[in-house]
Amino acid sequence: MSGRPSPTRRTVLRGAALTPVAGLGLAACSPGGETTDAEPSAPVDLGAESEVTKGSVKLYRDHNVVVSRDANGTLKAYSTICTHALCPINKLEGTKLVCPCHGSEFDATSGEVLHEPATVPLKELPVQAKDGRIVAGPAATA
Repeated sequence: MSGRPSPTRRTVLRGAALTPVAGLGLAACSPGGETTDAEPSAPVDLGAESEVTKGSVKLYRDHNVVVSRDANGTLKAYSTICTHALCPINKLEGTKLVCPCHGSEFDATSGEVLHEPATVPLKELPVQAKDGRIVAGPAATA
């Protein structure tokens, strides 16, 4: 036996609580346990421009993006990764996005929080109509 005392249960638990989790925040965790890219890292062709008519909203689950078009025809896009716990939002009710993890709700036309626990709005993404297609993500407007 060494001359050092064994650590107490409290010391071990405190150390475990303070140990950082590897990879935290690098990918979003979906309710099914799989991970997904948080948002487009390059321009992404979402689909035909006609899919988002004036006054409508469309959720592109595969790309974690929601796109809306106001009455004037202006497009807006937001990441659909919840700002509370990084869960991909997969439910659109009218113009309301609902996070499946903890119930946060967001306005799909403005990104604003409608219902907590999230307190930070969704991240706005560049978006444009190009050659009849909707393109969103970094440098989409370049």
